[in-house]
Amino acid sequence: MKKIYICASLMLLMVTGCKKELIQNPSNAIPVGNAFNKPDDFTNAILGVYSGLKGGSYYGGQDGGSMSATPDVMSDNLIICSQGRRSESVLYNFTFNSNNNWDMWPNAYTVALRSNYIIANIDHLTAGDFKSNVQGEALALRALAHFDLLRLYAKSYTSVISDTELGVPYVTSTDPTLLPSRTPVKTAYDLVVADLVQAQGLIAEDNGVGRLNKAAVEGLLSRVYLYRGEWQKAADAATASITDATSNGHELATTANFGDIWIDADDPASTEVLFRVTIADLDNIPLGVGYEQASPQGVKPEYCVDWAFFNLFSATDVRTTAYIDQTVFNSDKFNYVKKYFGRATGAANVVDFKVIRLAEVYLNRAEAYSHLGSAGLALADLNTIRSHRYTDFVAGAETGTALYNAILLQRRLELAFEGSRFFDIKRLNIPLQRSDFGDQIGGVGPAATLKTVAANSNLFQQPIPQSEINANPNIKQNP
Repeated sequence: MKKIYICASLMLLMVTGCKKELIQNPSNAIPVGNAFNKPDDFTNAILGVYSGLKGGSYYGGQDGGSMSATPDVMSDNLIICSQGRRSESVLYNFTFNSNNNWDMWPNAYTVALRSNYIIANIDHLTAGDFKSNVQGEALALRALAHFDLLRLYAKSYTSVISDTELGVPYVTSTDPTLLPSRTPVKTAYDLVVADLVQAQGLIAEDNGVGRLNKAAVEGLLSRVYLYRGEWQKAADAATASITDATSNGHELATTANFGDIWIDADDPASTEVLFRVTIADLDNIPLGVGYEQASPQGVKPEYCVDWAFFNLFSATDVRTTAYIDQTVFNSDKFNYVKKYFGRATGAANVVDFKVIRLAEVYLNRAEAYSHLGSAGLALADLNTIRSHRYTDFVAGAETGTALYNAILLQRRLELAFEGSRFFDIKRLNIPLQRSDFGDQIGGVGPAATLKTVAANSNLFQQPIPQSEINANPNIKQNP
């Protein structure tokens, strides 16, 4: 942690360098006391926090771990392609170690640190809507960073037995000499919730594209409560999100325009996205590279859609053609992920990352309702999603276990290749079970070597980077 806090930067507000540079107060740095005085200072600072989400192993990562691809690479949705570069193979095969892993740690803590600087200096602003909104954004971003760290490095909330089981340090300080130990899982989740609840009461209803708003914060709350197994709270937060989103012009994409979400088209479909990390061509962050690359010989997949999973999609499901395409490479036929192929114009594989969409919020509420025994309400939300995805939609009438399984199926289909599947397997405390199919269309070709990871295996927790443990003796490694 000391390593991160010394070396992380806050745009122009903090120096990028070592502790010695901080002491010397270099000419390319602005002292913190002078950096947070005017509203424009806070606007620049909060934009710097959002920029931190684009970190190389976070929402802007490509081959070495990223929210866009790695949670599917480590799941049963994909199979490594025999024609690809074998990127992320140590994650796919669960052969990672403390020196070779999905190193989200420094990127997420950079987001937390930048948020903490804003929160620590917020009283430099006069009370009012601007102050409340910026504070709300910073709190929500700090919560999101810690929640993502907990999902990756800690046990699932519902599998934790002892209150002493280790989560991640929940850091609220800007002290660069801090050497925190790991906050217990449940305590850390409590702090995530507390930050989001406080943010909910402060943040504006509309901050424009690429910034959080009230409906997005409430949607994230519904996600966190779902991970905690707090069904009524998850349903209530989802209802608040849907209500606020709808009142501010957000709506589910239709079967006619659903595909436009994934090419960042500026049309009604874009309103389904409650919060996105905006990525411009100049950012040079090609999210799709983790899935495929175009070449004169055709599209070369890095990972192919598992044949068993592919067959869960139907021809009348608009997600099938929005998410998946076919290619022939070196005479072999593959289903590849086209979700991040790129916009209609611009750099290849460059699109915004959709952190939370209205569709997920409906699915969060449906799952919560099913656990609460509110089958009618759960079915209504499930049918709402299906009516916006299937061109031949006929209302379903499932009950009991069939209803619950139908909700989980739609969640898997809807959020495929979007940073969800591995974490869903983990939070549900079920085993990872890959199919026996190969990487090519029809299920032929080389199959996955690693087929199963047992429920609640230690492999569901990434090792903390060795460099972090070396810098902070208070950090205990995962088993």
